[in-house]
Amino acid sequence: RPDLAAALRELRAQYEALAARNLQAAEDWYRARCARLHERAARSQEAVRASRREAGECRRQLQARLVEMESLRGAHQSLERQLQELEERHNAEAAGLQDTIGQLEDDLRNTKNEMARHLREYQDLLNVKMALDIEIAAYRKLLEGEENLFNMGSGGLPSLNSLPSPTYSFQPRSFSSST
Repeated sequence: RPDLAAALRELRAQYEALAARNLQAAEDWYRARCARLHERAARSQEAVRASRREAGECRRQLQARLVEMESLRGAHQSLERQLQELEERHNAEAAGLQDTIGQLEDDLRNTKNEMARHLREYQDLLNVKMALDIEIAAYRKLLEGEENLFNMGSGGLPSLNSLPSPTYSFQPRSFSSST
C-alpha cells in the first residue's frame, strides 16, 4: 500500500502538473486569441470610424452638390427666361424692321413712279424746248435772210415797198404729258 499511495501521489502530481500545463496552455491560447480578437476589433473599429468619416464626407459632398445643383437649376431657369425675353424682343424688333422695310419699299416704289413721271414730264418739256429751239432757229434764219435782203437792197427803198411783206404767224403747239 505504501507504494500505492506514493504511486497515487505521483500520479496525482503528474495529473496536476498536466492539468496545470493544460490550464496554462488554455490560458495562453485564450490570451493569444483575445489579443488577436482585440487587435481585430481595434482594426474593425478604426475601419468603422474611417467608414463613418468617409460617409460623413460623402454626405457633406452630396449636400454641397445638391445645393450647387439647386443654384444651377435656378441659374438655368433664369437664363431660359432671359433667352425667351430676348427671343420675344428680337421677334418684335424683326417684325418692326419688316414693317419698316415694307414702308421703305412702298416709298421706293412711289419714288420710282414719281421719278418716272418727272422723267416723262422732263422729256416732254425737252421735246417742247427742242421744237421751240428749232422754230427760233428758223425765225433767226428768216430774220437774217430779211436783214441781208434789207442790207442788200437799201439803195432801192421803193422796191422794198413793192415786195410783199412777209407775215409771221406763231401757232403754239399743245403738248400733252402722259401722266
